[in-house]
Amino acid sequence: MRSLLQLTLDFFAADPSPPAQASPSPSSPAPTRPDARDSSGAPASEPHYSHPQANRRAVLAGVHVGYAFRRGRRRTIGFSVGPEGLTVSAPSWVPLREVDSAVQEKADWIVRKLQETRQRQVQLESARIVWRDGAQLSLLGQPLTVRLDPSHRYAKGEQLQGEPGSQCLYLGLAQQATPEQIRDAAQAWLMRRARAHFEARLRHFAPSLGVQWRRLALSSASTRWGSAAADGSIRLHWRLIHFSPEVIDYVVVHELSHLRVMDHSPRFWETVGTVVPDYPQLRAQLRQQPLAQW
Repeated sequence: MRSLLQLTLDFFAADPSPPAQASPSPSSPAPTRPDARDSSGAPASEPHYSHPQANRRAVLAGVHVGYAFRRGRRRTIGFSVGPEGLTVSAPSWVPLREVDSAVQEKADWIVRKLQETRQRQVQLESARIVWRDGAQLSLLGQPLTVRLDPSHRYAKGEQLQGEPGSQCLYLGLAQQATPEQIRDAAQAWLMRRARAHFEARLRHFAPSLGVQWRRLALSSASTRWGSAAADGSIRLHWRLIHFSPEVIDYVVVHELSHLRVMDHSPRFWETVGTVVPDYPQLRAQLRQQPLAQW
């Protein structure tokens, strides 16, 4: 049966390492009738997860799970846990009893990933930015407050004022500016700041690794923080500018190291470790710290 299993899981990160185990986020369900049940078939007061397209249900490690089951042209049973819930895919020739057995065999893994995903969604939602005067952002790991001031529209001075920990970003916008206008202005400023910071760190670390980078491009990719090409081109996600300088340095060194070793072999990680010896901790921060929703 194990040969039928293929576990697939998507992470928003450059490195394929599993996140730390998380506990399910607490919830306070509204009072329900004793016989009320949710779409997964579970009593509404019991722990449960239900995919919006659920067509099969199971009790896994004491948790009611409604999941989307699909048949497809594949050779293995696949499990995918995402924001919507659990999806199970199986070849057309695999009987349902074997699918049910496979789901039960991976019950602990499934419930753990569902808990981690739910907790992460709660964290992401709590970090959502409200685009207005006083909006809270993060710059190089420090809080940043957005202020709207039309007098800065044509100002040549620095838009960033204050000391780290209590800095304000002044945008030349009226108080009546729309959320979209505020977001776009803040993004334009942050992207300029990101490029300047990334280029400085690339210049700093390249000699230590004995490599030469040729071009930096800012990325908005949805699945990775950075990439490197054999021709010396580096791509870095502009929103790395939210993280601490140490985390940014890890990503910069990671991509520069690919100019020497174009894989994730032990030799690659040894190369990273020669410049950033604490990279495992920094990589964990990158993976676990929720990024504000734009």
